[in-house]
Amino acid sequence: MLAEIREERIKKLARLKEAGVDSFPSKTRRDFEISRALAKFNELCRRKKPVYLAGRILAVRSHGGSVFFDFTDGTGKLQALLRKNVLGEELFSLFNETADIGDFIELKGSLLLTKKKEKTIEVSEWRMLSKSLRPLPEKWHGMTDVEERFRKRYLDILMNEEVKGRFVLRSRLISEIRKFLDGENFLEVETPILHQLSGGANAEPFLTRHNALNIDLYLRIAPELYLKRLLVAGFDKIYEIGRLFRNEGIDPVHNPEFTELELYEAYQDSDGLRNFLETFVKAIVKKFFGKKKLEYAEHKIEFGKKFKEISFYDALSRYAFVMNPESVSLRELALKAKQFGIDARESDSRWKIADHIFKKICRPKIIQPTFVVNYPLESSPLAKRISGKTLLDRFQLIMGGLEIANGFSELNDPLEQAERFAASEKSAKEGDKEANLADMDFIEAMEYGMPPAAGVGLGIDRLAMLLTDTRNIKEIILFPTMRPK
Repeated sequence: MLAEIREERIKKLARLKEAGVDSFPSKTRRDFEISRALAKFNELCRRKKPVYLAGRILAVRSHGGSVFFDFTDGTGKLQALLRKNVLGEELFSLFNETADIGDFIELKGSLLLTKKKEKTIEVSEWRMLSKSLRPLPEKWHGMTDVEERFRKRYLDILMNEEVKGRFVLRSRLISEIRKFLDGENFLEVETPILHQLSGGANAEPFLTRHNALNIDLYLRIAPELYLKRLLVAGFDKIYEIGRLFRNEGIDPVHNPEFTELELYEAYQDSDGLRNFLETFVKAIVKKFFGKKKLEYAEHKIEFGKKFKEISFYDALSRYAFVMNPESVSLRELALKAKQFGIDARESDSRWKIADHIFKKICRPKIIQPTFVVNYPLESSPLAKRISGKTLLDRFQLIMGGLEIANGFSELNDPLEQAERFAASEKSAKEGDKEANLADMDFIEAMEYGMPPAAGVGLGIDRLAMLLTDTRNIKEIILFPTMRPK
């Protein structure tokens, strides 16, 4: 069926060519966007002066010597009217013979109200701008396959205003984040995406090759170590918004490439950064929704109150019923994990098993905005430890069961950092693909003096999921990573 329709439209393309029509011209004449024409509609009607508009045909209704059709340019939608006695036999017939839903068209005409009070342009001239060869999906039933929606996002957006609205909000979210941070005197910077060493997070990287330099490079899993070099350089408040790449599994909250905000502030600690982050999130919610409660996954999330706080170990105890989580044996923890259906291996560390339990059992139960604090020392080689304890001054912000942000007071002792890197590199040699490699160039930079600082990475995609009540990260990424068909 599709092949037949396509063949028929190719014949229409040939018919236009026979009529001397260029079906894909370079230039378009357009006086207004449709939204602007609608805003000035009464004034333009009074003038009775022809205007040029352009857009895509959405629906066609023929009535003998007249044709009505709707068209849109992305800013708005308008009805068009073609009359044989106004347009002339040749142009009227050419439209009927060659125009289809999905075609882009340029129209010249006068604006008027029909008897049914519909705003309309009565066309005196029309010109093809782009002839479509495939039919658009039927509006209500044409894009029901979820996988197909993700693969052909252009059609998904075209046929579904709700989907388009999500991506408009996402774009505006990033703009508002920049506006907020710039207003707080943060400087936006750009750091390399290609790294000689993979570091800054616990994740497996993608490997690539630079032919001219004859070296292997990694797509960045985090910009952290370069941003910290800029703290050494004297930039006190910096941020970067960009793509990160992690060679991990794909699920409703993970995509191999994703967008993150990462920011650092010198002379700050995790307590102050949590306060800043809470103010920031509340300001974003107020800006977009003007209220203090949002619905996500059938829960009402409260942004009008102080964000809650719970330690990592208390969360394990409260939500997963792990008794004495600080001192529980590796064997007992592994048995507990298996009770939850988690594949805990004997080679896994206590931290890794505890983290698996937290992610599967605890995190989904944390609905209201909550800072999970005081993580085990093994959880990050880059975070500063709490004085006198084997805990890190680290936090995660959880909302709606989603990890939205991860931050900590930054380790700025180069000697301790070297020791932490050595331990992490040992894990890497033992087969841990997520372990950090020792970055001695970063250590050298730290030895020139790195100020006390705190930093946080915030997932733009997950924050957008929360703000749009979306349960799958693919719904908020324009072109998510998909398995080949």
